[in-house]
Amino acid sequence: MSKHSSFLLSLNSFISRTSRGLQPQLYSRSASTSSPAPLGGGPSGPHRDDNLPPPTNNKIETDPLAENKNIIGEFTPKPLNRPLGLPYPPQPGQNTGIDTRTLRQRRDDFVDYEKHIERRKELARQAAKPYFREWTNMRYHKGKTFISNTRLFKADKALYFPNIYGRTLSPSTPMQDTTPILRSKISVVSIFSSLWAERQVATFVNPQKNPTLHQILKESPNVAQRVEINYEDNAVKAWLIRMFMWRIRKKMPPEQHNRYFLVRKGLTESLREKIGMMNSKVGYVYLLDQECRIRWAGSSIAAEEEMESLNNGLRKLIEDRRIWKGLNALSQKTEGNV
Repeated sequence: MSKHSSFLLSLNSFISRTSRGLQPQLYSRSASTSSPAPLGGGPSGPHRDDNLPPPTNNKIETDPLAENKNIIGEFTPKPLNRPLGLPYPPQPGQNTGIDTRTLRQRRDDFVDYEKHIERRKELARQAAKPYFREWTNMRYHKGKTFISNTRLFKADKALYFPNIYGRTLSPSTPMQDTTPILRSKISVVSIFSSLWAERQVATFVNPQKNPTLHQILKESPNVAQRVEINYEDNAVKAWLIRMFMWRIRKKMPPEQHNRYFLVRKGLTESLREKIGMMNSKVGYVYLLDQECRIRWAGSSIAAEEEMESLNNGLRKLIEDRRIWKGLNALSQKTEGNV
């Protein structure tokens, strides 16, 4: 055999051995890059690739009032269909935010296990609340929490507005409770905690925005009134407001000085939730009867229908109050003649 023939045989043998060694590698690489067979496509039955990610749940959370959930998606406010407030009537001295306990009482409360658990729950609830949640909710419908009820809540079903303690514009008695002011009169109460919220409240009660409301209040000064509550839990902001309260006093008539409250403490988160004040950055308006019961409520910027329901509700309460006074005077006169 010639040298040329022996060289060709050696080259052919080398190529054969190399191709046999590469076949398993090429086969495994082809298997890893090929698409999986469809269900039922193979002779061995249905096939499913275990490396595929599990299906995800695309359900969007739409409740921006949830305490322990991230707010995703848009919230649409719904009409208020249940009464707001407390189940018991308010009393002066409640919710002042002032700790009047003695040292012995503080020590007993400190070692009380049940009160310790309640305090832990409250702290955990506050810690779980996202810091920017209220500002995030302002993107949706200007922070509107609910749509006002079109009709007044019945007196036997309505709940009570809490007592709030704060500083008024009255120079003689600056620190007062709201209950003595609200009791025995029909009140339009507005609560706000910022300039943005105050402008929202103005859409309900401002003379330029709702002149009908002020006309009704002007016609019944002894029966109805308007009360403003400026809630500010920040000590520095509250101090700045106090520094400029003299300007607010100049803008208001003297009879309104004891109806403007600057509240620093006492209006806790649980108390705010009971009256529907779910977002402290939003303004709220409440219509109370002479027993401090919440008969109507509104939030954020007023719609035309909401202003109309507020005005109609105020007229209805004033008429009922006058009828009740007339019947009471008639009964007293009848008893005196007997």
